Amino acid sequence: MASKSNFAPVEWKKLVQAPLLAGYAVSAADPSGFIGLLQEAFAAARSLAQARTEPGNPLIKEVAEELLTASGRADAREGVRTVVQGAGLEEIKHRALDALKETGAILDAKAGEHAKPFKEWLVHVARLVAEAGLEDTFLGFGGIRMSEKEKSTLAEISALLGLGEGGTSVSAPTTT
Repeated sequence: MASKSNFAPVEWKKLVQAPLLAGYAVSAADPSGFIGLLQEAFAAARSLAQARTEPGNPLIKEVAEELLTASGRADAREGVRTVVQGAGLEEIKHRALDALKETGAILDAKAGEHAKPFKEWLVHVARLVAEAGLEDTFLGFGGIRMSEKEKSTLAEISALLGLGEGGTSVSAPTTT
């Protein structure tokens, strides 16, 4: 079973940062305005709370638990700060994708059977963020759940994690 002890401290930090960066990549791809960003942030937080309480992959659960600790939150903030510091939205997206690709390589090398469910969970988190706010509304009316840019970013995340290019078909993570 993969757990924190399987990873070097710097690798563990990257795993802890990954769910937030998955959400940031989607948010940066097509910002939704202030209300939309709040909805997206709440969606990411809900997905972490859900991962903590639902039975399933122990590595996912351990990362979600770590994000509730002071050091876990500090590690996550450090990773996000590195991605956003001095960057425009397009650069934030690309930096987040690069960090997720690196996380995928770490998972492949050290997580064994838990790598794929963890990667699927990252895509799931990104999907929840993408679907959290309505896009293309007019004075709060109409709109769509997910923009083409967000769909494209989900597909990019899925592909770079080695889950195929059909990132929009990945749903909740499988249990192992």
